[in-house]
Amino acid sequence: MSYSIIDLEVTQPLPTLQIKEDETGIALVLRRKDRPIGLVMQKLPPNSVLTPDDLAPLLSREIGTKLLQESIREELVPPANPEPFPSLTVAICTKDRPDNVARCLESLLKLQLSNGSPRFEILVVDNAPSDDRTKNLIDTLPSVGYTREPKGGLDFARNCALQEATGELLAYLDDDVTVDRQWFNGLVEAWADNPDAGGFTGLVLPYELVTEAQILFEKRGGFRRGFEKIRHGQILPGNPLYPCGAGIFGAGCNMAFRRELLLKLGGFDEALDTGAPLPGGGDLDIFYRVVRAGYPLVYEPQYLVFHQHRRERAKLRHQYWTWGLGFMAFVVKSYQKDIPMRLRFRLLVGWWFHYQLRQFAESLLGFHPLPPGMILAELWGGIVGLLGEYPRSQKRIEQIKQQFPSDITPPFQQFGCYQDDGIALP
Repeated sequence: MSYSIIDLEVTQPLPTLQIKEDETGIALVLRRKDRPIGLVMQKLPPNSVLTPDDLAPLLSREIGTKLLQESIREELVPPANPEPFPSLTVAICTKDRPDNVARCLESLLKLQLSNGSPRFEILVVDNAPSDDRTKNLIDTLPSVGYTREPKGGLDFARNCALQEATGELLAYLDDDVTVDRQWFNGLVEAWADNPDAGGFTGLVLPYELVTEAQILFEKRGGFRRGFEKIRHGQILPGNPLYPCGAGIFGAGCNMAFRRELLLKLGGFDEALDTGAPLPGGGDLDIFYRVVRAGYPLVYEPQYLVFHQHRRERAKLRHQYWTWGLGFMAFVVKSYQKDIPMRLRFRLLVGWWFHYQLRQFAESLLGFHPLPPGMILAELWGGIVGLLGEYPRSQKRIEQIKQQFPSDITPPFQQFGCYQDDGIALP
């Protein structure tokens, strides 16, 4: 099972598309004037041919309204007043995956230079590596910085980047993404539109769809949060649980923040996103704390990356388990720390279990893209996370820190700065 991913510029004449013999479908990344406006996935027989006459009604059905909206916006919305774009550091946190890092850097380095001058700083954080392969790679790239974080865990690596970065903005990329050609322009536009924002997230589309697991993941929605600009503020009309359901804000594989704000917030919580056995929750936690600190969090579709999803069904099932685990670990931590929001978190837990059980029932009836076992994996992960995973992780993290008594790291201990705790913010 394999889907071909094809970029399609809708302002140009539509092409004729040939489905290969070993392919079972097609995924169209739709753009208007090079801006992403939609993703269409279509199951098709091998060797199918889609002519312009076939594509036109398909695109009209899927993105007709979006095209009209974009045309109106272009006519009526004036360009944002230009704001000086701040200095930027792009951090790639990695562990023992030099091939992934090389691919990510290849896409990023194409955007780094403008008129011979660097637009941003690139920093690779090597997280508790077992060898020197990543360092050896970076040694061949003079415009890329390198640092090593000996304590294993993604949020340790993120905090290391926070300490080492020099940019006023700090963007984080996972090593299994590649950036789109408009990625940097998307962040610049988001900043120009929202110079008061504390953080930014962007669209995440699939890098490949070559296995059943990758196609299942993307059919369920993948990491996508849509193709509309969103400015998340302090309230969301019609959502009584906001902002506790932090998954709506974006994905941790593509995010950026004011560095000064991250420092003020105490950095990333190192008891979340620790790798096994708790590889999740750190991005949800920082999104939530940025919003609770009183700052807008902006989602920009043009700030686009392509993520390599897990190819194996077993690894995808494990990912869903970690999603449930990390989400509930974040909920438990926030429930303990942010007392004024406790009622919303209790309601959120009830909503989440109802949502998962409804998905499970739909899967049993054949109305859901995922098989029942994957939904049960996420449900079971949530149960484990709710039953004390965050306190257990805190104990593990303290043991890790004790193994590196000479390691000088910033005192990322507060993990707070909620609106109601009285802590001064920049």
